[in-house]
Order: sequence, then structure tokens, then C-alpha cells
Amino acid sequence: MDYHIDIEFKPLNEAISSLHTYICRKSHKKLDLSPSWAQETRIKLTPDLAEWLDQLSIDQEWKYAFLLVHLCPETDVPAFVNWLSKQGMGELYERMSPYSSNFPVDMSAFKEKILKLFTMWQEQYFEHISPRILSSLEEVAAERKNAKSATPAWQFIDETTNGLIFEPIASLSKLVMIPQYHFQPINVISHFNQLTLCYYSARVDLSEGDFLSAHDYRILRSLGEKSRLKILRYLHQGPRTFIEIHRHLKLSKGITHDHITKLRSAGLIHAHFEGENLTVYSLRAGTLDRLQHAIMDYITGK
Repeated sequence: MDYHIDIEFKPLNEAISSLHTYICRKSHKKLDLSPSWAQETRIKLTPDLAEWLDQLSIDQEWKYAFLLVHLCPETDVPAFVNWLSKQGMGELYERMSPYSSNFPVDMSAFKEKILKLFTMWQEQYFEHISPRILSSLEEVAAERKNAKSATPAWQFIDETTNGLIFEPIASLSKLVMIPQYHFQPINVISHFNQLTLCYYSARVDLSEGDFLSAHDYRILRSLGEKSRLKILRYLHQGPRTFIEIHRHLKLSKGITHDHITKLRSAGLIHAHFEGENLTVYSLRAGTLDRLQHAIMDYITGK
């Protein structure tokens, strides 16, 4: 592996992850969170913040917010807001320039927007979330850090991210993986020159009851569709691009993408990345073996 790997987590990471989750409206139906989470959260917000968030989108400027969170030495939202408020325009350009040759069109307006957005989100939503979310993510990060030295790099990344492969390329020298809860089971990947940030699904299940975990149940449900089984059979022959899978299935690109997304979320296929660019998919057969054990453990009551 030609790049350095880090596992990081601070409450500030989950704050931006929860904001990202709310803003990314097109993904709400794909998440492990309750289907009513967005509506229930909106009720808690002031009309001004709710209407503002309705107007925001996941764009290039939002990507810079992830970079700022990474660059900030503080751990929580109030400290982040205090840190950012003290940064002059020259300092922000200097901090961000090693990671990007492009910047927000109006850095001053961008700074003020982030300050206001994070302050309001902290007060109206994030400071009220269950402490179990943050403690669980801290435990996941600690476990992954301990496993890092005992596991080959490619396997460590695969196990941590549930199937992502980051190919060694000239423009990647550091990969930072951050566990996240709100956007499960989807991963958020941002590449900045030599740095890739991966907010990966931590597979934290806080539900009560004696049943398969949300992740294991997702694997089981994802297999119950003929086209997805055809994709797995096709990938058994070797890595394939999206277009190759699309042509093999003879379905629309939208339906093909939906099937692939469900297989990725279940960890049944590898997604190979070069920076932010997803190049090919390949079979992740070990997930099927693990599912069999999970099902038998449930049936036998272990």
C-alpha cells in the first residue's frame, strides 16, 4: 500500500455527518434511520433553519465543509465554531491550499454560512442526540485502531468500510477513515489532492430486540432479487465496470444502479476507487459466508 491510513473520530465528525444526512434528501429512503427521521427532525427545527436547509444541496462548496472539519484541531461543534470564527481569510486560504487549487467563490460568505449553520444545527438538533451514538462510534474507532497493526492494509480497509478498495494512485498519500452513524449504510468519500476522507458506515445498530442486526438483515434482503444474484454471478468472473454490468443485465441504467447500490450497502461487492472516481466492482464472497453463520446463530439462539 503506497499511502498512509488513519482512523479518526471526534463528535464534530458526526455533527457534519448528521447535517449531510438531513441535507441529502434523495438518500433518506436508503438509510438505516427511521423513514420518518427527517420529518421528526424538521419539527424540532425553527422555521428559519428548516427552510434554509431545504434550500441547501450537496455541492462542491459543501465538500469544503468536510475539509474544514478535518483541518480543525477541535473536537466538538462549539469549539469548531470558536476556532473558525478566529480564522482570517488569509489563514483559511493557507490552510486549505495544500488540499485544493479551487476554493469557495466568496470565502468570507462561506465562512459565515458554516458558522451560522453549525451553530444552529448544534443548538436545535445535534446536542440532543442520544449519547449512545457518540459512545458507540468512539468504540468502533478504538477497535479499528487496535486492529490496524494486526491486519494487512487492503484487508483492514475492506473490513472497516464494508467493501471499499482505494487503489494506490499518485494523487493519494493519506486515507482517513471516520466512522459515521447517521448516513448508514452509505459511505461519503471526498478527495483533496493527496488526501482522501472516507466517512464510512460504522454498522452501529442501536435497536433493541432479539433479531439479526440491521446490517445482517440488509444482506439477507438484498439477496432476494433475481437481478442482484445475476450481478454476483457475473462478478464471479472478474471485476466489471458499471456499463458492463448494465449491458449484461439489459436493464435501464437507473434500475441497474439501484441493484448495485443495494449490493454495495450489504457489503456483497467491492467498490474500487481511484480518488473519488469509482472504477469497477468485484465480488466480495466472504460476506455470504459470514451471513450463513449469522443466520445459524440466530436460528440456534447463540
